[in-house]
Amino acid sequence: LISPLSSLKMSGDDSKHRLGWSRDDLKPQLFPHTREGKVQIYSSQRRWVQLAHGWSRIGEGADGEKSNEFSHRVSSSSKGNAIVEDADGEARAVRSLIAQLCEHFYKNGWATGTSGGVCIRVGGPQENRPWRVFVAPSGIQKEDMVGDDVFELDMDRNVVVPPRTSTRKQSACTPLWYLIFKHRPSVTSIIHTHSINAQLATLLDPTECSKSLRITHLEMVKGVGHHAYDDVLEIPIIDNRPSEGRSMHIGRCDCTKTKLTVACLRFLIHSYCLADMLADQFEEVLAKYPKANAVLVRRHGVFAWGDSWEQAKTQYESFDYLFQSAVEMKKMGVNPWEIPSQGTYRVADETEPKAKRQKTGFNGTGKIDNSSDLNSNLTPILPRDAKHLLLDIEGCTTSISFVLETLFPYVSKNVSAYVESLTPSEQEVLLESLKADLTQAHISQIDDVSSITSIVQTMVRLDIKAAGLKTMQGKMWKAGYENGQLKGHVYADLPPALQWFQSHGVKVHIYSSGSVQAQKLLFGHSCFGDLTSHFATHFDITTSGNKKQAPSYGNIAAHLGVSPSEIVFCSDSEAELKAAKEAGIGYPIMTVRPGNVAITAAGKEEFPKIFSLLQLCGA
Repeated sequence: LISPLSSLKMSGDDSKHRLGWSRDDLKPQLFPHTREGKVQIYSSQRRWVQLAHGWSRIGEGADGEKSNEFSHRVSSSSKGNAIVEDADGEARAVRSLIAQLCEHFYKNGWATGTSGGVCIRVGGPQENRPWRVFVAPSGIQKEDMVGDDVFELDMDRNVVVPPRTSTRKQSACTPLWYLIFKHRPSVTSIIHTHSINAQLATLLDPTECSKSLRITHLEMVKGVGHHAYDDVLEIPIIDNRPSEGRSMHIGRCDCTKTKLTVACLRFLIHSYCLADMLADQFEEVLAKYPKANAVLVRRHGVFAWGDSWEQAKTQYESFDYLFQSAVEMKKMGVNPWEIPSQGTYRVADETEPKAKRQKTGFNGTGKIDNSSDLNSNLTPILPRDAKHLLLDIEGCTTSISFVLETLFPYVSKNVSAYVESLTPSEQEVLLESLKADLTQAHISQIDDVSSITSIVQTMVRLDIKAAGLKTMQGKMWKAGYENGQLKGHVYADLPPALQWFQSHGVKVHIYSSGSVQAQKLLFGHSCFGDLTSHFATHFDITTSGNKKQAPSYGNIAAHLGVSPSEIVFCSDSEAELKAAKEAGIGYPIMTVRPGNVAITAAGKEEFPKIFSLLQLCGA
């Protein structure tokens, strides 16, 4: 039989017949499974459609200087001369490259179910010609895509050359491509996928409130640009929306007719609907994270980009590797955002803040930014068999600002009316008690030492903790709770957690520096109703001792009739947790709530952390 490829015969020398199944002498490139064919292909034929010669990830360093193979940080790539083609040839090459990239992403599981897309632009001011923007279409199988499916646009998002298949629609990501071009002028290629690794990486924070994912001390951090191995890579996270785009003027349509067709209207509604979009969030993080070469979309996927298609692809692959690493590390109990404490090279952080003095107990504290602790994504070891749970109040069950912003102002505002409700003899006893507090606290800057109102307001302003004042505050708060002016703040996770503890035989106890009476008032008049029936015992500093001293926890264990090792103690105070640990408390656990004192580096390593009391509820 005569081979159908016989017409490709390259030589008339009959002595070379029968070298292949074609019975003709074809160039070795057409026989990649032969040794010579492989040598010919892999020695000079690249697999990807090329737009320029000699690309390399190593271009300029982060400081703008030329990089080399030993550079720690690389900010841009490098390449040789463009492959010279006319405008039609260039367009054909870019379209084919986009189809090839989409097929590659599908095979790697990054573009399944018609998801994902690629955008590449060529030209621009450096080449003294307008930009030509090529965009993959939406809603087609990426592994079956061809160059003829790709749109060509200008920088105003007008369609210059539509796909040959008239039913193709632009990607809903198109507005986001142009936002990236706006904020990253050097970018020429953008990739969007629904990678499962990217999606899972956005869920490492169980609260789903994290604004970014941080990764450090992984070699592939170097592959994403602007970062070295031991830098902390921070990838911004935005929340998902029903569609990616933003409303656009109706003239940016791919219809070449004067009147809009039904298909065009459907396209506009789908791609640029007026509902919730990603665009505003996207623009915000692009401005906030100037070093970022990617943006994660929670429960969705990732966008990544580069100054060439090769760099975009390289950086995207590095990001996906890091996302998978982060997810797998979490399964092992290793936190990818934490600097290793030992066992690997690292440069000590000389700027590590010293441990802060913590104001704990039922006394309140000033406003503190502990957002990094809230977003640290740590999952603690949860004790499922413990039957005695000891809870702090402030920073644990209740906002640390509740006392400072609600209870204390209530006293200052209503003290005059309270004093007027007392009999003269009661006023005299209270005044002497408060004067004794002033003497003990060495306070002398009082406007009118004979005025109860002046003394109380000054002591509250100075955050003085004294017996006479606390007794009076307790009485005022009792009246406020009973007349409905005060509602005790508790976090929304407390009531369901208490129900779970009760149904599983876990006894819950409260230990706070505030008096037992104040504790019961707060929980008895909480924003979720009366919760006092859920608590077995209340402890304060008068019943058990100072919360920062180990013997206090021994006293509590003795009162409960159990070994300290059987008790779970939750607090926002490192000093209290250390004292509990010293006393032999089995499970000292750090509670992380908004406004809590920032956790020191030592505290992060020593104690497991929870963001909700529901994390203590086992299966």
